[in-house]
Formats: sequence, structure tokens, C-alpha cells
Amino acid sequence: MAGHYEAVTAYPEGTSTVSRYAKTAASQGYDGLVVRTRGAEYDAAAIGDRYDVDIVAGIEVDAESPDSVSGSIGNFRGECTLLSVRGGTNAVNRYAVEQDRIDVLTGPMAGNGDFNHVLARAAETHGVRVEFDFGPVLRSSGGQRVQALRGLRKLRELVEQYDTPYVVSANATSHFGLRAPRELIALGEQIGFSAEQVETGLAEWGRLAARNRERTDESFIAPGVKRGKHEEDG
Repeated sequence: MAGHYEAVTAYPEGTSTVSRYAKTAASQGYDGLVVRTRGAEYDAAAIGDRYDVDIVAGIEVDAESPDSVSGSIGNFRGECTLLSVRGGTNAVNRYAVEQDRIDVLTGPMAGNGDFNHVLARAAETHGVRVEFDFGPVLRSSGGQRVQALRGLRKLRELVEQYDTPYVVSANATSHFGLRAPRELIALGEQIGFSAEQVETGLAEWGRLAARNRERTDESFIAPGVKRGKHEEDG
């Protein structure tokens, strides 16, 4: 199994730099960070070497309509290792899980969005990971926290039933919002997840990054199609 990874929102969309996130993540036992923020300025190799953390370039598309998401996929897919789409409406959720070029549907239960058995099956078919976002449970209270818990439980039941691939995150927008893997595992167990499920979700970010890096290696002529001896000789 891959090590523990977390996906974070960095400056300028978040309040912490990639370097500050990496320092905190390393101290908490993470092996890697996915940077969700397009336009964040950082030297992934230098930061990774300094803190011994794998820095993965990601982009999270936050759009209100499938048309906007479609345009963003074309614009951003080649710029990043991991491409995510922020959910929150039924239309965006549905569109995202039907796109092979999208890696993760983040926040599927956010806003007015919903997730059902049809979307769970589509995500499994197209290999789109859905995110268990523990952030609202960690950072909200009262009715908002109850709603977040209800959403996570519903999503977990669907993922289990349809074998939908998934990731787990605390969805931090500051390094103060990072939680160590053991803390997320403990939280998950309190709300109905097994420790193995949370471990798998944290590791899946790293597995996705490794897969996509391999696919973009020069030995591949197309995603999933490796260059053979004939092509190399030609």
C-alpha cells in the first residue's frame, strides 16, 4: 500500500504556502501532499527534498455547470498530475463521475449536491474517485456537523455497496487544518468507517499520482497505452 497522502488548498486560495504545509505534514507522518491549487507558486522538488514529502501538482476545478467543467478539463488536464472537480450540485456531480479524464470528485455532498446509486456506479465504471471530506466534521458544529455526518454515512454506504473508488481528506485550507493520519483514522472509526477504509483512502491519492506519472512518461503514447518495441524502433 502507498503511504499516507493528503490533498490541501494552498496560497493564494488557501492561507498557507506549500512549504508550510509540507513542514507540518512531515511532522505528522505524511508521505505526500497533493496541492489542489492552480496558480500556487512552489518548487516541488526542492520542498520535497527538504521535508522528505512527495509534492504532487494538482488542480481542483470549481465550476457551477458541466459546460464550465468541460472547458476546464481541456485547459488543465495537461498542467497537473491530479485533476479534481469540486462537487456541490447534482449536475456537476453527475458530469464529473462520467469523465475518464477526471481523477477525483471532491466534496460530492457539499452545497446542494447529492450522490446516489447511479452516480456510484458511474464513478466505478469510469474510475473516478469520490472524496470523503472529513473537513466539515472537524471544523463545524451543530446542525452543519450533523448534516456532514449524515452525508458521509450515506456516501460510505454507497461506496461499499458499489465498490466505488475513493479518497479521504481533511480538506485543509491552512496548515493548522491538517490532521495526522492517526487522527483521521480515529475520527473515521467514530463515524462508522474502519481503520482500513481510512488508510486506503489516504493512500489512494498517492496511488493515483504514481499511476498518472507513469502514464505521462515518455514510454506511453496515450494514457494506458505503453510504447512497444516496434514504436521505439520506428
